[in-house]
Amino acid sequence: MTDGLHLEESGDQGPLLLCLHGIGSSSAAFAPQLAELGRHARVVAWDAPGYAKSADPAGPLTLDDFADAAAALIRERGGSAHVLGVSWGGVIALRLAVRHPGLVASLIVADSSPGSGTDPAKAAAMRARATELAEAGPRAFAELRAPRLVSTGASEDLVRRVTDTMADSVRLPGYAYAAESMAATDLRGELARITAPTLVLCGEQDRITGTEASQAIAGAIHRTAYVIVKDAGHLANQEQPAHFNAWVLSHLRITDRIPE
Repeated sequence: MTDGLHLEESGDQGPLLLCLHGIGSSSAAFAPQLAELGRHARVVAWDAPGYAKSADPAGPLTLDDFADAAAALIRERGGSAHVLGVSWGGVIALRLAVRHPGLVASLIVADSSPGSGTDPAKAAAMRARATELAEAGPRAFAELRAPRLVSTGASEDLVRRVTDTMADSVRLPGYAYAAESMAATDLRGELARITAPTLVLCGEQDRITGTEASQAIAGAIHRTAYVIVKDAGHLANQEQPAHFNAWVLSHLRITDRIPE
């Protein structure tokens, strides 16, 4: 399941931290985490199957398939990981924790949701994205969507980086498989089964999934902490990396006794 996956890595000691990006992104989204958290952990960020530098999958992938691919990667790296998922990556991380609880030491779920299948209109909009990408092409698609992923106060440089990352990462059929995996998913009934200690973070100005979706996740999992990241939109890990990384590091120190 891990053949053809492109990975970015940082750090050679400490626990494994696996980073799963959002539906319009790639491992490039975790540059601030690779740079900082690699001093405390072995940070691995993937390009999901069918994204950026990873190979196209041989056939359609469901959310379970994406979760199982992440599980195979964790097994290859030692059998246990803290899993950081942003948006769609958070949905994968949550399903991973349900399907493979023994592989997940803890979860960090950022600006995510229980899936787009919680609402028929959201599911339909998610499914329509593949057609939008096919008609517009990656660059125009990214230029339309990327500015809403950050707060209204975000710098032009950040907007440009987010746009470039999306344009360089999304393509068919991988994006269509990811969109369908979101549209078909409603995790609300299984979140209570998650036993891993979980940190839920959400940008204060998240205009995509919003704080209510993050609150729904935090409220359903038994062992959670919930944090609002001020002055950040949907991509809190990129817009406020110092604050975001500090919360993640605090979580890792609590769950894995990383030294000060």
